[in-house]
Amino acid sequence: MDKVGYVKDKIRNINDFPIKGIVFRDITTAIKDKEALKMMIDFLTEKYKDKKIDYVASVESRGFVFGSALAYKLNAGCILIRKPGKLPAETISEEYQLEYGTDKLEIHKDAIEEGKNVIVIDDLLATGGTVNAACNLLKKAGANVISAAFIIELTDLNGRKNLPSDIEVVSMVKY
Repeated sequence: MDKVGYVKDKIRNINDFPIKGIVFRDITTAIKDKEALKMMIDFLTEKYKDKKIDYVASVESRGFVFGSALAYKLNAGCILIRKPGKLPAETISEEYQLEYGTDKLEIHKDAIEEGKNVIVIDDLLATGGTVNAACNLLKKAGANVISAAFIIELTDLNGRKNLPSDIEVVSMVKY
């Protein structure tokens, strides 16, 4: 079995969660498998090893699992993108639309220097709203966002169309 197949086989599918008709792709079963975790980090490292990345910006919370490991492998810093009220120093924020209402993401105001190359990472690309907001937030802070990376992409939801057109989108496992 190839690496993508191995990882996909380790992702647990939970029917009717969080609501009837949804198949939830649970990455926790892949993260706990040491071989699958290594394959996921190696896949991402291979994609970005020659891109001169200054920071990996990871989205709360499952993005944190991949962000710090990838930053380490790329010899880059790691920026945490958090939900409101979680960061102790002065922040900047980006509000975005949800199906029913709005949400917000924040980073520290001094999280990034102007013009630094950044990739955004999260575990899953669904509709793209959260990572689009993360990209907008980083650009507002002066970053050069070059890519968004995911382990899982739900292609039927066409989340790529909601991400900035000037960035590369990378995903490992597609459903």
